[in-house]
Amino acid sequence: MEIRILGSGDAVGTPHVGCNCNNCTFARNAGIERLRTSLLITHGNHHIIIDTTPDLRRQLLQAGSPKIDAVIWTHGHYDHFMGFGDFYRIQRIPPVYGAPEVLASCCPVFHFLIKEKNPVKIYTPFFICGLEISLIRVEHPDIYTTGVVVSDGKTRIAYTSDTNENIPPESWDLLKGVDMLFIDGLFTNSYKKVEKHLNYEESVAIAKELMVKNFRIVHMSHIIPFDAPYQGCDGDIFRF
Repeated sequence: MEIRILGSGDAVGTPHVGCNCNNCTFARNAGIERLRTSLLITHGNHHIIIDTTPDLRRQLLQAGSPKIDAVIWTHGHYDHFMGFGDFYRIQRIPPVYGAPEVLASCCPVFHFLIKEKNPVKIYTPFFICGLEISLIRVEHPDIYTTGVVVSDGKTRIAYTSDTNENIPPESWDLLKGVDMLFIDGLFTNSYKKVEKHLNYEESVAIAKELMVKNFRIVHMSHIIPFDAPYQGCDGDIFRF
């Protein structure tokens, strides 16, 4: 199993349009970006995408234009699903998977395009392309949001892009000790706290409390410097 970070940024990405802060200036000068957060999972000859961001076209081109076999949506915020239209006239439209509440939010936007939708009950394992997948509830006010746990039978990967610290106990148990965790870390504690997300320092603390084997912080704003430890970078690949 291979995991590629297609994007590691928040809803507006880094650098921000029109922003001249130190981090945005560094990113422009270095020619680097944080596109909106999304993961590509490769298993054998199959490819699954978690969240289809508004940067999907660029993300797929940068990843070598893989054919996507399935899409998993975590929630109905535009930065996590609005790129689905980029599949139009590119490939067979992939089936979409998500909690019923998530599909109810996302699918009407692409009613003209979606050919197959698969509502999945949280905490109920299902299989895509030979991988066992479970959706877990996370707390991201004020919209129904899930994380994703993926296993190939040997390795467990978890993704909790948008959540605050109030992770339900049943989800917490499934996150414990995973081999790789991708977790939301929007700002720093010294900048400000928002109720919808974890901050960078909170994410580090939670990952360590969960005793995961490895982790990367994603869904980062331009406030997070590019030399911060544990950050996931666009294009990073992890093989298991």
